[in-house]
Amino acid sequence: MRYLKSLSLWAAVSLASITFFGSPLSAVAQSAPPGPSAASTLIAAPPQPGPASSPLVSGDNAWMLISSALVLMMTAPGLILFYGGLVRSQNVLSTMMHSLILMAVMTLLWMLYGYSVAFGEGNAFFGNPMQYFLLQGVGMAPNADYAPTVPHQTFMLFQMMFAIITPCLISGAFAERIKFSAYLLFVTLWATFVYFPLAHMVWGKGGFFNWALGGTIPVLDFAGGTVVHISSGISALVCAIVVGKRLGYPHEPMVPHNVVFSLIGTGLLWVGWFGFNAGSALSAGGLATAAFAATHFSAAAGALSWTLMEWWLKGKPSVLGAASGMVAGLATITPASGFVSIPAAFLTGIVGGAFCYLMVTKLKAHFGYDDSLDVFGVHGVGSIVGMLLLGLFASAEVNPAIASTFKSHGNIQSLVGGFHQIGFQAIGIVSTAILSGMATIVILKLVDVLVGLRVSEEEESAGLDVSLHGEAAYNE
Repeated sequence: MRYLKSLSLWAAVSLASITFFGSPLSAVAQSAPPGPSAASTLIAAPPQPGPASSPLVSGDNAWMLISSALVLMMTAPGLILFYGGLVRSQNVLSTMMHSLILMAVMTLLWMLYGYSVAFGEGNAFFGNPMQYFLLQGVGMAPNADYAPTVPHQTFMLFQMMFAIITPCLISGAFAERIKFSAYLLFVTLWATFVYFPLAHMVWGKGGFFNWALGGTIPVLDFAGGTVVHISSGISALVCAIVVGKRLGYPHEPMVPHNVVFSLIGTGLLWVGWFGFNAGSALSAGGLATAAFAATHFSAAAGALSWTLMEWWLKGKPSVLGAASGMVAGLATITPASGFVSIPAAFLTGIVGGAFCYLMVTKLKAHFGYDDSLDVFGVHGVGSIVGMLLLGLFASAEVNPAIASTFKSHGNIQSLVGGFHQIGFQAIGIVSTAILSGMATIVILKLVDVLVGLRVSEEEESAGLDVSLHGEAAYNE
């Protein structure tokens, strides 16, 4: 009953969370052993202290800066090429623009209030939006609550790259038919009301689901299963339904115009994902190695699983299918990467690849929605599977902190895998789906009233590259 009351309060507060005035509620900080990551997990081994005058560890800082660059590379050129190759030739630039422009838009929002809402002091649902306005106070001194061995500014940069790529993922759901003005307004509101509060709830100090820093419900999510993939996947499904199908779908063929682009993007995503997951250890220690290994083995397993399923059911294994399985394996392992062993990671990828294949090829056709680039089927479904399997496979041998950090009623409660933890994971999944789904519906309706969602039939037939941006990707 206490959890239900808290969830009811969360639902009400989250959708009204941007009444940005008044002093923030005081956060409840739960004591936790020192280590490089309180946002994702804690440590596998204690960091080595730096000089007496500075707690910074140069190796940790170097790894975090490299990881930040790797995550940004996932957006450009990774996602840009991956999504750009999957659409028709008359829409390739408009699709690429969706990711490119968010590198600028999300950076601005992050500087103004996004980082404050996500990681500032506040209540269980969002931080004080003015605490780090224009990133004042985010300097070279570490923030001991999140990453005590690297500059606060490094941690801010790393988290900004997550904020950039998450709404980019949604763009694949309504590719080839949405107005550019509607897209900009939508992602601004979505980031404000969904991503920033959700990041605080899962990773922020005192966040409702933050098991390491004073949360109420201990949901394990190492690198963004809820915050990134389930939120964007559920929102993508809502967008596909509300915006509607592309002209001619599903009767006219809408094949990818350049699979080679998509394969190059796939490779960049795989490499960049090491920064995404292993970087979430927030140090260059053993936990980063464990997350790196889990990421790779799950990606390989997802590619194998999808390929074999397609070969068995369709008779031919496609190159694009193998690439899609790889992405499914990466999305599936993201929440679990810092908590599970290599065999568990491989099994997670196998299951994730199979489930995502069936969602994309069977259930999507059955229900008839037009999720253009299968954001929900790969990212949303993949991370839902990963979150649940994490609840089963979470290991204290990989991450000892889960056995000794979370306190309930003053007593230590182990979060090692089992049915009890699967229940907590399910609460996190359902809560994320409710927040992102409900907020997306409201935002889309508002955007439609203000600027309209879809381009005209004439513009869609001509292609968005020419009709919206006045240029073409290819000169004939």
